[in-house]
Amino acid sequence: MLKFYYNGSPNPTKVALFLEEAGLEYEGVPVDTRRGDQFKPAFLAINANGKVPAIVDGDVTVFDSNAILLYLAEKTGKFLPANTPAARGELLSWLMLVATGVGPFSGQAVHFKHFAPEKIPYANNRYQFEAKRHFGILDARLAKQPYMVGKTYTIVDMDVWGWARMIPFALGEGTWAEFPSLKRLVDEISARPAAARAIALKDKHAFKTDMDDEARGHMFKHLKAG
Repeated sequence: MLKFYYNGSPNPTKVALFLEEAGLEYEGVPVDTRRGDQFKPAFLAINANGKVPAIVDGDVTVFDSNAILLYLAEKTGKFLPANTPAARGELLSWLMLVATGVGPFSGQAVHFKHFAPEKIPYANNRYQFEAKRHFGILDARLAKQPYMVGKTYTIVDMDVWGWARMIPFALGEGTWAEFPSLKRLVDEISARPAAARAIALKDKHAFKTDMDDEARGHMFKHLKAG
């Protein structure tokens, strides 16, 4: 059975959405990053970068949420656009935009807004700006069509949903008004039964919630290195 290494953060949650949408059987293996599970030898043997999510599917190991989504979609033939070069190009382009832009900038926006031990206005402003800029690109795309790749619900929409549903936390409670088309997509996906199951997965394990010295030591190792 496929093993899925997860916690409740955006990247594992979008993989959980695919697994639930596709009806795949899997064993969920919690990785409590605030307790340092990601740096234990057993997990580093799966992902040397010490990041969730990861999957082990028989003799296949895949890490990085975007790689996992693409692997599972191609394996199952589900949640892909029409099998044409043009649609393939769109799928890969938008998937990589989320991988290299939306995710990293949103993650840094959250870090400097909520978790940085010192307030750095330049860093906060930069990542807030870039996260908003990337979400604006997605919103403009969705203003023209129902899904990121035309009229078909694909892994790109799942990828977008994983991060976009966190917009109020990343950018502020009133920010949704700036992205009405993106909000439409997020609401539509969130209303799907598979999304509810994906979000609820984190409740099956008592993940550490306190951001205390132990958690900061595991999650922000640069503090010790400095």
